[in-house]
Amino acid sequence: MNHKIELEKALRKLKDIELALNESSIVAITDNRGIIQFANDKFCNMSKYSRNELIGSRQNIVNSGHHSQDFFKEMWRTIGRGKVWKGEIKNKAKDGTYYWVDTTIVPFLKENGRPYQYISIRHDITKRIEYEETIKQMAYYDPLTLLPNRNLLNEWLNEYVNKEGKLAVLFLDIDRFKSINDNYGHRTGDMILKELAKRLQTCIRTSDLIVRQGGDEFVIFLTDVDNKDDILKVVQRIKKQFNVPFTVNGNKIIATTSIGISLEKMSQYESDYLDLVEEMIRQADTAMYHAKQNGGNSHCFISDDQNDELRRYYQLEQEIKHALEEDEFSIVYQPLINLRNDKITGVEALLRWNNEKLGSVSPGEFIPLLEELGLIIPVGNWVLQSVCDQMVSWHKKGFSIDRVAVNVSPIQFVNQSFVHDVKEIIRETKMDPVWLELEITEGTILNIDKVEKTLKELRDLGVHISIDDFGTGYSSLNYLKRLPINTLKIDQSFIRDLDVNDEVIVNTIITMAKNLQFNIIAEGIETDYQLSYLKDQDCHEGQGYYFSKPIDARELEQAYKCTSLKPNAI
Repeated sequence: MNHKIELEKALRKLKDIELALNESSIVAITDNRGIIQFANDKFCNMSKYSRNELIGSRQNIVNSGHHSQDFFKEMWRTIGRGKVWKGEIKNKAKDGTYYWVDTTIVPFLKENGRPYQYISIRHDITKRIEYEETIKQMAYYDPLTLLPNRNLLNEWLNEYVNKEGKLAVLFLDIDRFKSINDNYGHRTGDMILKELAKRLQTCIRTSDLIVRQGGDEFVIFLTDVDNKDDILKVVQRIKKQFNVPFTVNGNKIIATTSIGISLEKMSQYESDYLDLVEEMIRQADTAMYHAKQNGGNSHCFISDDQNDELRRYYQLEQEIKHALEEDEFSIVYQPLINLRNDKITGVEALLRWNNEKLGSVSPGEFIPLLEELGLIIPVGNWVLQSVCDQMVSWHKKGFSIDRVAVNVSPIQFVNQSFVHDVKEIIRETKMDPVWLELEITEGTILNIDKVEKTLKELRDLGVHISIDDFGTGYSSLNYLKRLPINTLKIDQSFIRDLDVNDEVIVNTIITMAKNLQFNIIAEGIETDYQLSYLKDQDCHEGQGYYFSKPIDARELEQAYKCTSLKPNAI
């Protein structure tokens, strides 16, 4: 009887609540067993059940099966403790359609604090959820094949990849797909891609992933692979699918595929698995091209050497991200020698990286990696700052070295803040800008119009400009004439062997540089003959192991005390 009175009170309260609620509110009252005791018109309209069908039924009459048991256990645990629960629920109507509701469940409590009834207030959010799903579909799935795209890869890696297991990456490309498009049209090509996507999905497990890379390229990720035999079974299943012709508009089209494969044990690597997988994709892509070169309709694993290269690349990538903050970079200096009097006229600053795990890493390995990872600008600014500080220190000590040359990456040079950064570093270090020479490659100045303004701004600062590795790039008298260049450095590849052809090239560069009033430096001098030849050609300066290997600042100070640099002086 008491419960009946309490229910009547609750219903009276509900009428007051309904007046305050928006017309779109869906309202129900259940007892503590989940039996529906009241349902408003909106609930009936939304669920497609009549009020008579709802009253006396359990709340799960609209259960869609979308949510896990844990989801509902947590909900009942919350309201069972007399607390309000809020969440989004997918429900199923009587006619089989689905709808989403933003739900708030408020418990009615007895005097002892235990709930005896619950009121649920819901708002229809179906359109919002459908919109979000549409956006997600566009963001994460290929519109043609409906396969996942690369954006979904990171989420999949976090959810499915066993960090203790092996991951295989298969890079698949349809052989001569262009001829199919040319002969049958792009519409037919698209139909083949859609059919292929369906067939490929039958070749893998639910824990695996197929991604459309673009065009006729697909990438398949196989999790927890024990060995190559497991991969070959999948490869054979894929090839069987290609043995069946693709039928489009009555045309039976036979296609084949080339597959490149990489395989790695994830536990060999640290946390950033997306970087590893990106490199595995690149390696599998390379292996796929080897398969194509063998005539197509075949597969190819990356070689052991390529596997070693993959591991090396990944290790470098992981370690270099923290190299600057861990103070692992250092700078060494190689003297520039006046070939007329054998005196040091300047130095070239060279970046070095010594890592606790990897040891000394070649600049040929880590400089491109800095550029690829977007770290070259902060590291480049650190080098410039350190070098300018060092030059100021040397001059205070009385070591009047004319200039220091600093290599500038093309990425750093074209950055819009580059000139500003140089100005600020010169101002902060109080360095005379005429002591600084920036070395850029020929490739950097291919687009003269873009770099001319930057070079002129640097010249106005008083900074010298040097073209490094001259003769190996895209030499043009046009840019030599237009741009404010001070120095040309003859690439060491012309000095190393110095045969008849090299001598002609070197002599031509020196003559041209003199006529254009450039300073000329020869790199890579290692022998008496090379030095003698360059002196005969009246080359202005030289550098190389004949004079000195790159050395640190303290060693250079000791060497500077010599009046001249003879062979093996350093």
